Amino acid sequence: MKETDIQNNRETILQLKSGDESVFDTVYTFYYGRLCAFASQYVEMKDCEEIAQEVMLWLWENRSMLIPEMSLKSLLFTMVKNKSLNSLEHTQVKHRVHEQLYEKFRLQFEDPDFYVESELTKVLADAIEKLPEEYRKAFKMNRFDSLTYNEIAEIEGVSSKTIAYRIAQALKILRIELKDYLPLLIWLLHY
Repeated sequence: MKETDIQNNRETILQLKSGDESVFDTVYTFYYGRLCAFASQYVEMKDCEEIAQEVMLWLWENRSMLIPEMSLKSLLFTMVKNKSLNSLEHTQVKHRVHEQLYEKFRLQFEDPDFYVESELTKVLADAIEKLPEEYRKAFKMNRFDSLTYNEIAEIEGVSSKTIAYRIAQALKILRIELKDYLPLLIWLLHY
């Protein structure tokens, strides 16, 4: 196998389309750090790596759709920019919702009795404990221990996509189980 010339865009894309993993490794190595640095202009550092990984995963999974005449560099950087802006917008929306909910329920939140074995706390704890073990473990590590999908994946010995799936399924189950309490629990059940 000849060495990949990353500057030869057409040849790189053709090799990717053929499923050449060594070419993908070269592309990944060449662009990953640059994509993370580019994303850091928009989002926090902890999100940069996840965005860059998502874009590289998309590239591999959708390699058959690549067009040899397209600029791989432009494609990757445009995707990172769009994902970063979406993430930023999502964060801003969450922040606004949290502020609105806090104002709406401020008196309840300021009442110390609300937090001491309240109905809400018990219902939430019960719902989480009913989750399948793998979903519950991933969910707790992410939401309560503030671990990223990649950190959890490393601990569990699975891919970050598996962790993303487990957390998504946990959220789906919890949304159904806790539908009557969603306004108070939105901070916990966001994506």
